[in-house]
Amino acid sequence: MKNSLNLKPENVFYYFEELSKIPRGSGNTKAVSDYCVAFAKEHNLECHQDAVNNIIIIKEATKGYENSEPIIIQGHLDMVCEKEVDCTKDMDKEGLDLYVDGDFLKAKGTTLGGDDGIAVAYGLALLDDDTIEHPRLEMVFTIDEETSMDGVQAIDLAPLKGHIMLNIDSDEEGVFLTSSAGGCETSLDLPVKRVEESGMIAKISVGGLLGGHSGAEIHKERANASKIMGRVLKTLSDEVEFSIANLAGGTKHNAITRNNDATIILAKEDVAKAKKIVADLEEALKKEYRVADPDLFVTFAEEKEGSLQVVDKTAQAKILFLLREIPFGVMAMSTDIEGLVETSCNLGIVDLQETNFHVCSSIRSSVATRKYEVLDRIVFLGEFIGATVEKTDDYPAWEYNANSVVREKIAGVYRDLFNTEPQIQAIHAGLECGYFNEKMPTLDAVSFGPANFDIHTPQERLSISSTERYWNLLVEFLKRAK
Repeated sequence: MKNSLNLKPENVFYYFEELSKIPRGSGNTKAVSDYCVAFAKEHNLECHQDAVNNIIIIKEATKGYENSEPIIIQGHLDMVCEKEVDCTKDMDKEGLDLYVDGDFLKAKGTTLGGDDGIAVAYGLALLDDDTIEHPRLEMVFTIDEETSMDGVQAIDLAPLKGHIMLNIDSDEEGVFLTSSAGGCETSLDLPVKRVEESGMIAKISVGGLLGGHSGAEIHKERANASKIMGRVLKTLSDEVEFSIANLAGGTKHNAITRNNDATIILAKEDVAKAKKIVADLEEALKKEYRVADPDLFVTFAEEKEGSLQVVDKTAQAKILFLLREIPFGVMAMSTDIEGLVETSCNLGIVDLQETNFHVCSSIRSSVATRKYEVLDRIVFLGEFIGATVEKTDDYPAWEYNANSVVREKIAGVYRDLFNTEPQIQAIHAGLECGYFNEKMPTLDAVSFGPANFDIHTPQERLSISSTERYWNLLVEFLKRAK
């Protein structure tokens, strides 16, 4: 099957293109799940679709491989839907606009969904190709990995016979992962009261930031727009009287926030002073982040005189305190694995609603007690200001298996094919392997994938040549699994 972009491997990119036509953000996976069911029926393959839309598709072994250990190949159906500020695409209803830029496949104005559409595309291409030699293949495609991991928590693995799993949900070529962090999400809600106030309405905006995956990029010292906004507003409040009407930044708990906008109201005679304070702070911030976030900007734009419903002074003080004090960034580095982030916290969503200030954070750690220590800090902070904090989406770490056979075998295939020594690493991001290990204690897993950059951002780009190399790696690994 040919793809419209004439990319190779043809089947892999054909199925990636087909998947990209289907809106499949987290929580919106019914259509892509049904597509997989239709594929299985068309190819006369055993298929299991559960109530939450997880998919298991099974293809029996080819001749000569009947007694070989079955291979589980796993990825997730959902993607993070982020887009540029000026992009008008409705990602809940519209597919992606793919295009080629040199060696990279990209999507116009949006995330590409290579994380983790490429795993599903690989899986479907393997199932579709009857010329490839292989043991029994057990494709497992879960839902909502990017948010709640509800899919892997709910999935019934009874149809599986295999105990070797290839998780194709990593994005650095030549790196094979053998453990990952656990994590949880926190939802903090602070009740606020509003009063009407008149004056000059102004908008403060923080933007131009790189953002990124809060597991893969948290150590790069990139700015978080909501934390920057907290600093801007606190600095401004030290010199100028103002009130906050609106404040919002971020849409995903696990993406480093790229934009934050605040609407404030202040006295007309204080506008010039406020503008200078913001401009001076912007200059300082640009110097601080000149390497990590070189395009950072902070703007102050006066709009008009008028009246707005603003939060009262008590609530405003609590909001500024929260934005300044809530944890963000690397909390601890691993003492076991050099260069690995052990514990981190990402301030993902900030939303000032009519009667409530909502804040969502993502905590990650390879040490469970450290994870809960950061959680306790946020709970304590919330209690101190009169907010409620709820813990959600608590998922386990994937612990290192010193005796992994599959890790050594696939590393050997990589070494033979590309004459390059692979790297065996742990990752700070969360992977579903932890849940699979809980459900299948004898599971032997490894995680890998083709080179994909700036995932969870509209700059996401998948290497075409790397995708082909990893296809060859998969095919050769299966061939050697006899």
